[in-house]
Amino acid sequence: MSPRPKIGLDLTTILDAAGELADQYGMQEVTLANLAKKLGIRPPSLYNHFEGLPGLRKKLSIYGIEKIYEEMADAAIGVSGTEAVLAISKAYVNFARKHPGIYEATLFAPDPGDKDVQQAGAKIVDLSVRVLQVYHLKGDLALHAVRGLRSILHGFSALEQRGGFKLSLDLDESLMFIIKAFLVGLGEE
Repeated sequence: MSPRPKIGLDLTTILDAAGELADQYGMQEVTLANLAKKLGIRPPSLYNHFEGLPGLRKKLSIYGIEKIYEEMADAAIGVSGTEAVLAISKAYVNFARKHPGIYEATLFAPDPGDKDVQQAGAKIVDLSVRVLQVYHLKGDLALHAVRGLRSILHGFSALEQRGGFKLSLDLDESLMFIIKAFLVGLGEE
C-alpha cells in the first residue's frame, strides 16, 4: 500500500525531516525516496516544494546556513569584543557537533553564485564582520579575517567529526586557545 500524502505538508517540515535524516545517517542517505518514506508521502509529492535532489540539497544547504546563523547570532547577544568572537566560534562548532548532517549539507551548495545561497551566507559574514569590528579591520582585511575564522572553525569541526583529536585534552579548551591565538594575530582591542 502506498503512503498517504500528508495534508498541509510545508517546506519547513520537509527540511526538518531531511535534516534529521542527514544528522542520523549522513547526507548520502538524504534521497527523495528516503525523505518521502520518512514523511509518509510518495516521492513525486516532493516536487511541489523543490526540483529534484539538487533542489532539495540547495534548500537543505540554505536551511543549515540559516540555522548556523541563528545559533551564532543568539550567542553574540549581550557580549562584545573577544568574548563575542569566542561565543560565536563555540556556537558554530557546537552546531556542527549537534547537527553533523545538516552541517555537511551547508557545504553542498550547488552553486555558490546562487542568489539565495549568497544571501544566507552573507548574514554569517556580516555578523562575523560586526563581531570582529573591535579589531578595527576594514574592507578586504575584515573579509580576510572572517575567512580565517571560518577556516579555523570548519577545520576544527571537520577534524573532530572524523575523530582527529585523540589526545585526552578538553576540546573546548583547545578551541578557545586556537581562537584566542588567532585574535592575538589580529591585534589588541
